[in-house]
Amino acid sequence: MGIRQSRPWIVSDELWSLIEPLLPKPGPKKVEGRPQVPDRQALCGILFVLYTGIQWEYLPQELGFGSGHDLLAAPGRLERGRRLGPATRRAAEEAAVDRPVGLVAGGDRFLARAGRSARPKSGPSPVDRARPGSKHHVLTDGQGIPLAVSLTGGHRNDVTQLLPLLDKIPAVAGLVGRPRRRPDMLFADRGYDHDKYRRLLRARGIRPAIAERGQPHGTGLGIFRWVVERTISWLHGFRRLRIRWERRDDIHEAFLGLAACLITHRHVQRLC
Repeated sequence: MGIRQSRPWIVSDELWSLIEPLLPKPGPKKVEGRPQVPDRQALCGILFVLYTGIQWEYLPQELGFGSGHDLLAAPGRLERGRRLGPATRRAAEEAAVDRPVGLVAGGDRFLARAGRSARPKSGPSPVDRARPGSKHHVLTDGQGIPLAVSLTGGHRNDVTQLLPLLDKIPAVAGLVGRPRRRPDMLFADRGYDHDKYRRLLRARGIRPAIAERGQPHGTGLGIFRWVVERTISWLHGFRRLRIRWERRDDIHEAFLGLAACLITHRHVQRLC
């Protein structure tokens, strides 16, 4: 991926020239209240959170953020005397635990009580004592460039996201003719071993190369599939994606899509 910058959250002129035309036109300026942060400065703050994983309220003043700017909406109002206002109190009541917690009997031992899904696109993880969690799904090309990403609950089977990821692949222009929207071959691990999906892939004109459960590696899958694991490690190099802190799934998916775009931009820079 080349040499990492010491401050990768700083938006370069080249990157901003690609992003600025995609932004919506600015609305009317605020007459009262805190001044809005310029778009480029706001993007620097978003990237800082994505790279470092810190909370929004701890954005450094060196980037131009402080009490005088309005980057995100305040979580709740403060009454006189710095007491919590009604909006924050209602949010705290909604977040209160409405069922007992602790240990439960599990055979000859006590186990942690199974967590509940408190956020959209989250579910009881089968590898973490059923605590609520989310899962990232990635589809890449042969070089590890992410073509499609998605977010689901931790309890969802990987194979359920195979066709949705294929449908999310953007059109790729190349030779003269229609842009390509599907690969010739698809490599996947044993988590996608299902005859139904093999038939669906062949119906789309895609040759499946999916490892079978209980069979040794004999098709060379380990030679090609490692690029997906590398891309996942690149995604989780952005600390905000290692642990999901956002209640709203659209915010976490936005971070996930932004990280995929940054990885793709690095590849393009290296090729050019």
